[in-house]
Amino acid sequence: MPSQNMLPKGKRRQSVKQEYRAARTVAQEREAALREAGKDVESLGPALYDTADFTPHVSPFAGRPGLVTSGPNGGKHPQEEADMSVRRYGVPRLYVEPEVEREITVLDDLEAEDGVRSFAAEAAAAGMRLDAYLAKAIPEISRARVVLLIDGGQVTVEGKPGKAKQKLKGGEWIEIEGDPKPAPLNATPEDIPLTIVYEDEDLAVVDKPAGMMVHAGSGAAEHNKGTLVNALLWHFGAGDKLSSVGGALRPGIVHRLDKQTSGLIVVAKNDVTHRALGEMFSERQLRKTYLALVHGEVKGEEGTIQLPISRDLMRRIRMTTKRAGGRSAVSHWKVLERVKGPYGKFTLLEVRIETGRTHQIRVHMQAIGHPVVGDFLYGAPHRIRRVEGAGAGGKGRAAMGDDEESLSLERNFLHAAALEFGHPRTGKALSLAAELPEELGVLLEQLRGVEA
Repeated sequence: MPSQNMLPKGKRRQSVKQEYRAARTVAQEREAALREAGKDVESLGPALYDTADFTPHVSPFAGRPGLVTSGPNGGKHPQEEADMSVRRYGVPRLYVEPEVEREITVLDDLEAEDGVRSFAAEAAAAGMRLDAYLAKAIPEISRARVVLLIDGGQVTVEGKPGKAKQKLKGGEWIEIEGDPKPAPLNATPEDIPLTIVYEDEDLAVVDKPAGMMVHAGSGAAEHNKGTLVNALLWHFGAGDKLSSVGGALRPGIVHRLDKQTSGLIVVAKNDVTHRALGEMFSERQLRKTYLALVHGEVKGEEGTIQLPISRDLMRRIRMTTKRAGGRSAVSHWKVLERVKGPYGKFTLLEVRIETGRTHQIRVHMQAIGHPVVGDFLYGAPHRIRRVEGAGAGGKGRAAMGDDEESLSLERNFLHAAALEFGHPRTGKALSLAAELPEELGVLLEQLRGVEA
């Protein structure tokens, strides 16, 4: 007997026994007639019944192509969708607000008055967390430092202490008092070898090796080891032997070099010299020249890159030239050598920078499509492979999977080679230089195809 579920919804309480018995009687009479006629009824097989005999309702989608998975108003039949039929049950959906990349104006010219920086949150900050907005509006302060400011009660919103998670409406008056106050890390002297290029009673110029941080940052105490500051405290002594303008974590430090960049860095021995050197850097009265080896053949013999630099919103450890509102940055480059050897084409550049933005040369080189060799953060390959069929012209195809003959550099091929400035006290012209480190010289010879 057919199931009641074969009936359309709304009629499933209706009994089908009467129709079934009537159909069974017809079948039995047919079978008896066949037997009287002498036909073998068993060979004809079982009688087939048309379910339409038992179902008064016929689906409007019967015979149409497609898959019917439920009733007429709840199915996914293409004709049903085309007819815009109203579904019997709505499909529950969880609405998720799409992530919108907000363009926040960077507050480059934010000046502190009596140690307090005040400004109004822009309209685009509506719906943003306070800590996220401040990290974007003032990128020189990291997200972690912003949280330190807020937790320390140094940030107020409309006169009330701010909270990191509080949502802004746009237009609120925000005040930031003082600078972030991370847990104190006391720099300690360490007997680390230093190459001192120049020294007098006011300042020193040191040739920093790659792999050495200039000074410790906020965080665990184990990060406060092996830095240039630790070495300076050993060589020049603590107390008043180095300037204190930079604070307890940065005694004597006037400017910085990236950890994986080698070369000349100026150290101030007293506060008067420190302030004078800081003003000279600000007025661009120091001439800094770098040597950089980049991938590919740079077109032209010299040029200038003027692309503003700002922090990358996706990867905070990176800088970028692709965001609006960045800080101005100027780099002048000149080709010293075009290297064409068994590993392809490279260009050795002399780069002079007018500004000192974070990762400036590395970001500018990536922006023109020629990343610095060894600079994995900005697109340089980890392995430099031989080029198949490369002749003197360096043309060919990179060999795949041959790591035994490939080269690698675990630092950036970037070296602060020369520094020229007038002595801040005597006015004497100083022209200092640092030789190319051995590991860079060896790699350069290998790329030229010269056997070691």
